[in-house]
Amino acid sequence: MAPRTILYTGKGGVGKTSVAAATARRLSAAGRRTLLVSTDPAHSLADILGAEVGPEPTAVAPGLDAQQVNAQDELERHWAAVQDWLGELLVRKGVDRISAEELTVLPGMDELFGLLAIGRQHDADAYEAIVVDCAPTGETLRLLSFPDAARWWLEKAFPQQSRMVAAARPFSRGLPTEGAFEDVQRVARGVIAMNEVLRDHERVSIRLVLTPERLVVDEARRTFTYLALYGFLTDAVIANRVLPAEVGAYFEGLRDRQGLLLDDARASFAPVPVLSAPHFPDEVIGPEMLDRLGDALFTGVDAGAVLHDRVTQELTVGASSAELRLDLPFAAKDDVEVKRIGHDLIVRVGGSRRALALPPVLVDYRPTGAELTDGVLHVTFDRQETRDG
Repeated sequence: MAPRTILYTGKGGVGKTSVAAATARRLSAAGRRTLLVSTDPAHSLADILGAEVGPEPTAVAPGLDAQQVNAQDELERHWAAVQDWLGELLVRKGVDRISAEELTVLPGMDELFGLLAIGRQHDADAYEAIVVDCAPTGETLRLLSFPDAARWWLEKAFPQQSRMVAAARPFSRGLPTEGAFEDVQRVARGVIAMNEVLRDHERVSIRLVLTPERLVVDEARRTFTYLALYGFLTDAVIANRVLPAEVGAYFEGLRDRQGLLLDDARASFAPVPVLSAPHFPDEVIGPEMLDRLGDALFTGVDAGAVLHDRVTQELTVGASSAELRLDLPFAAKDDVEVKRIGHDLIVRVGGSRRALALPPVLVDYRPTGAELTDGVLHVTFDRQETRDG
């Protein structure tokens, strides 16, 4: 059976590495052979665990291995032929060799190779659970566009280009080598295969980590919408560093603002559960503090379970219309009101308000209708230019 895989992402600085490590320790303590992987280029996993962590799985606790994906190692594994060809081409064009080597690493390659490293461990069948500390949300979301682009290159571009380049290679030294083509095709196939793994909603889910701050919550809401748009399952949201009810007078205003933001977050992400952890007086570093964090988050909850098993939003976009499916369990027709304000779709259910961050693809669309059937709200959109005539 494929391993249970949980990916954590969130805005930089919200504590996703600590939450990922606390989850992995809790799973291993429950008897599951677990791997904790960091694909974040700014690695802090070793510091959080208080243990040495290398580019290959390393034992850090009973039943728990950890790994920090090393971009250079992955480049040598997957991209060596491309680097050799492109590096020599740049040197011949007058670029110094050190700069040429740097320029052979394209933007986004760290995240892409991190994805392939997860796929390699997933296929190895050595673990019952894999917990991934992903890069911050911007880099993580960039991965979502890779599979579609990779499919296009494999199906459309590579067959034709490979034949043309093979015919022209005897007459030019600057054309890609066969090895370079093979590297690119192998990477593309790996990305497509891993994309299919990530869409296995029975075994794989993403969890968003946030802190109760307006900008952080807003980014998490946008990420939540984009993940659903691409068909990835978000099964939980983690609210980290929440101030306790009893604080000094100096922090009462901050605590109250946090409370309002958390209420808004619960409404925005419903019915996906929002789990919370307190703001600890000590830094969450080392086994003892990580276990305290795990206890706070998962008391009475199986940390490895799929905590919500349905993609709560689904968007279908056509040339002149679009439809958004939104789960609203227990809602009544007369209680639902829908309108768009700026880039948000505001859904009111009775006295509750839910704000959904709409993706840029809907910038020219306006809502034209809403229908609630069996706990599912269907909102229809038309392109503005179509409605105007």
